[in-house]
Amino acid sequence: MKNMNYGVIGNCSSAALISEKGSLEWLCLPHFDSPSIFASILDKNKGGEFSIAPENLLSSTQRYLPNTNILVTSFRTVDGAFDLIDFMPRYKYDGSGYHCPPDIIRYIKVREGEPVIMVDFNPALNYGLSRTVTEIKNHYAKTTSRSGNYESIYLYSNLSLKEVIEGGSFRLEKDSYFLLSYNEKIPGIDIEYVNLEYQLTRAYWMSWVARSTFSVSAYCDEILRSLLALKLLSFQPTGALLAAVTTSLPETAGSERNWDYRYCWIRDASMAISVLVRMGHINAAKRYMEFILKVVPFKDDKIQIMYGIRGEKNLAERLLTHLSGYENSTPVRVGNAAFNQKQNDIYGVLLDVIYLFLSTFRCDLHTKESLWTIVRSITRTVTESWNEPDRGIWEFRSQKKHFTFSKLLCWMAMDRASLIASLFEKEDYSRSWREIRDLIRDDIMSKGWSNETGSFTQYYGGDYLDAANLLMEPLGFLSAQDPQYIATVKKTEERLCHNGLMFRYRNEDDFGKPESSFTLCSFWMISALYKTGEKEKAYRMFEKLLSHSNHLGLFSEDIEFATGRLLGNFPQAYSHLALIDTATLLYGSDKLDTGNLEIVEKGELSYK
Repeated sequence: MKNMNYGVIGNCSSAALISEKGSLEWLCLPHFDSPSIFASILDKNKGGEFSIAPENLLSSTQRYLPNTNILVTSFRTVDGAFDLIDFMPRYKYDGSGYHCPPDIIRYIKVREGEPVIMVDFNPALNYGLSRTVTEIKNHYAKTTSRSGNYESIYLYSNLSLKEVIEGGSFRLEKDSYFLLSYNEKIPGIDIEYVNLEYQLTRAYWMSWVARSTFSVSAYCDEILRSLLALKLLSFQPTGALLAAVTTSLPETAGSERNWDYRYCWIRDASMAISVLVRMGHINAAKRYMEFILKVVPFKDDKIQIMYGIRGEKNLAERLLTHLSGYENSTPVRVGNAAFNQKQNDIYGVLLDVIYLFLSTFRCDLHTKESLWTIVRSITRTVTESWNEPDRGIWEFRSQKKHFTFSKLLCWMAMDRASLIASLFEKEDYSRSWREIRDLIRDDIMSKGWSNETGSFTQYYGGDYLDAANLLMEPLGFLSAQDPQYIATVKKTEERLCHNGLMFRYRNEDDFGKPESSFTLCSFWMISALYKTGEKEKAYRMFEKLLSHSNHLGLFSEDIEFATGRLLGNFPQAYSHLALIDTATLLYGSDKLDTGNLEIVEKGELSYK
């Protein structure tokens, strides 16, 4: 049994997971949703990995360079000490575009003595389905697939590539590097090239963090790590935001609750963008709105709950039966069948972020008119479908019900639409949409509340609870002082909270009863407790929840109740946006101090 002790690196084109021992165990190139190059996290024998392991190890630690997504794994051995510095290049060039190639750089900096390392370079192209061959060329090693779809990758190093491919050991007498790329490199690759990529990438991340504008009195490091994780999950070419960088990491070890999260959920991404705007990163919101304008259809076409990161609509699910899965949790899935589900809750969050965008930023007439068309299309859909059953926020695959939270988000959709109409001085629309909003509210109050249970329930006529109903206050439906909201918070805590962690719900779904805690819901409960006056309890629960992050402050989707270990896809955007929201609620006061940010000029590798 292992925890999710991985660091994530990336450059908004793709990302990689690197274990606390320095092994690269998940990487898809050239993009997040491409077939994997290394996937030993899903199958130790067939997935492939790229490990750099010291001989005669005494100790190791792993950390990020402050205010960056550059990962440093430090090793001390009997023979010396060295740092393994992993990153994917990212920086601006020519004043406008971004350099974010499908490259990973693994820089080995000798700190002391002459340590010895073992290198295991074992790519497994096409999710490990292809037979691969690696050949040594003049200045690189090229790995190609000899079965299935054609793929290739290129490895550059100042160590002997022949010995690397054969799995040799190396005594480190000087700094060394590996550059792994999806493309054959045009410039000559040497230590100076690696040096420059490092310096520019480090400067980019530190500059990005320095633009953050939030006021907190505690947990600045946790907030910044979450912001950096959210940024890594954005896709540079389109502005889409992924739910996570992985597929099929299980919600519960050994279960079938394994999904592919390398896509853009409209609801999740909209919530994350709202957080990024509040943190001062307005460009992310602008680029996401451009993505929305491209993928959300006009007029009567169906809006999907999720899209591919380039706007793909068909995300058909298939199984990779040759992979054993994380801790033998099968099946391993590629694609996500939820893309064609009906979820009425997506409209509210989407209209909320459109309202935020229109009320915060200046935009041209064409953009306003395009968004106004989307708003009217969504309100028409909500008007026609709000009183129909759906699959709900948790994507039940075989159950359609009148979920209370889905109705709440339909209420939110009409509320935000009416506000948008007022922005455009379209009072007839605003008045009409308020009437529907109020109709939905009356429906929720009469059918979503259970006198027997003493709270709002998961679905009309039921007695199960759902953590999603904690959002009634943050979304503006009820005040924190409303007796029915307070009662719902207390009853939800009573039934769904266990050892300071929250279930989403406890009733059976398509795969039985849930067995792990959903990280996002624990943050929701903390915020609800704080707002309803249980502040000391909220602070204690928050600090306990943060103690469950991995060694780098990263969260996955789920936490195992019995052990506290992380499970589910990783790192999870939903978890980190909730961390930011909760921390700023509980500790908001002082201006962020960016005085510790050091912008590094070109030159020798330098880091604290």
